[in-house]
Amino acid sequence: MDLFIAAILGIVEGVSEFLPISSTGHLILTSHLLGLPHTDFLKSFEITIQVGAILSVCVLYWRDLLVKPAVMKRVALAFLPTGVIGLTLYPVIKSCLLGSPSVVLWALAAGGLFLIVFEWLYREGRDAVARTEDMTYRQALIIGLFQAIAVIPGVSRSASTIVGGLLLGLKRRTIVEFSFLLAVPTMAAATGYDLLKNAAQFSLDQAQFLAVGFVTSFVVALISIKFLLRFIQTHTFISFGVYRIALAVLWVLFLF
Repeated sequence: MDLFIAAILGIVEGVSEFLPISSTGHLILTSHLLGLPHTDFLKSFEITIQVGAILSVCVLYWRDLLVKPAVMKRVALAFLPTGVIGLTLYPVIKSCLLGSPSVVLWALAAGGLFLIVFEWLYREGRDAVARTEDMTYRQALIIGLFQAIAVIPGVSRSASTIVGGLLLGLKRRTIVEFSFLLAVPTMAAATGYDLLKNAAQFSLDQAQFLAVGFVTSFVVALISIKFLLRFIQTHTFISFGVYRIALAVLWVLFLF
């Protein structure tokens, strides 16, 4: 890896973290396309640069994170299922799932098909929850269970969380913003745990790569968040479903 490659991966992370297309899946496929060996450092790099994207949420939603305890209680509760499942399955996830293009491609295609079918059938209710602080704790916990599905690379944390929230009766913008907030403890915990186990193995050069990927993903994620909030005002997620399927099919036909 060099600094240019680190920046490319940072851009991929920043673009894809909050869109329902799986940032982890895109990082794995991009690394494979660039011919990068899936070393322990690369796997840790792909986890760690997600904090740059998460920092963009902190910048844009600091009021929700600091001065709205009702919101943070729901975020904390929704984080619990992923925290427990992720900690329990960490060895399997890192050794067997991360770095596997086959897993990513199947998850991208299946998730894309599900998004399309879901949007065809979905109708927002008149009593849909319009504010995050008005969610019930039960809704928050179930949304957390939906997010836990995304421990499989390619599923997309954003997609599973958003679909779960829509099924539970939240307005589209409400669950999208809750998905942003839920990413903060989720990715902070994943990165913190991985660094705790592996940071001592990183060299100074590798730390520079992490820094470049971190900063790049932060800047690009700010743009991506604002794009998604504008996009959902007039569009469904069908186009993302089509993109996921097309990417999986094209990869299998020409690159796999």
